[in-house]
Amino acid sequence: MPDSTLKKAVVLVSGGLDSATVLAMARAQDFACHALSFDYGQRHRVELQAAARVAAALGAVEHKTISLDLGGIGGSALTDAAIAVPEEGGEGIPVTYVPARNTVFLALALGWAEVLAAQDIFIGVNAVDYSGYPDCRPEFIAAFEKTANLATKAGVEGRPFHIHTPLMQMSKADIIRTGQHLGVDYAITVSCYQADELGRACGRCDSCRLRREGFIAAGTVDPTPYAADRP
Repeated sequence: MPDSTLKKAVVLVSGGLDSATVLAMARAQDFACHALSFDYGQRHRVELQAAARVAAALGAVEHKTISLDLGGIGGSALTDAAIAVPEEGGEGIPVTYVPARNTVFLALALGWAEVLAAQDIFIGVNAVDYSGYPDCRPEFIAAFEKTANLATKAGVEGRPFHIHTPLMQMSKADIIRTGQHLGVDYAITVSCYQADELGRACGRCDSCRLRREGFIAAGTVDPTPYAADRP
């Protein structure tokens, strides 16, 4: 039975390294964590299996997956199979940016938080290993939090929401060290944008590169299962 004396929080859990760390950090702060994932038409849907593993392993009170069809609007290599996932870094906002994704995700997390009478929402956005995504910036989070408290019954009645971004200023290496200290098993996570059906990483996309470099910088073994043809 969950401890009813703990404050409730909604934690966005994608199944990747960052969100697993955020869930562990929220638990360490004595929140009763309600994990939220999205089946949004992403090509790497195997991450949803990882999200379920992470939520169970890190003691989430419950894990909810909401189905969306962001592939219906396209515009991203993560939701449109006709757009190739880049395997080299580049300038500007990458084609793996999903239009309005974090805005939509946070809006639904906000709705669930209000239903749960929770005032805290955790998301694993990061501005240090910044990928070029505009919806991972501190300015966006601050603006969304303001909107949340203007647009909800709870906010108007004096029960304000807080959007927690504990990874915002952390390097990937620091995120990994923090997670390991909190007992996160990164072998059960999936970060790759084009992981195969077994969850094995390609080792070539930007997400794989950042993850691999993080383990190297942290001075620890990379437990990521890679496909046999990885570089």
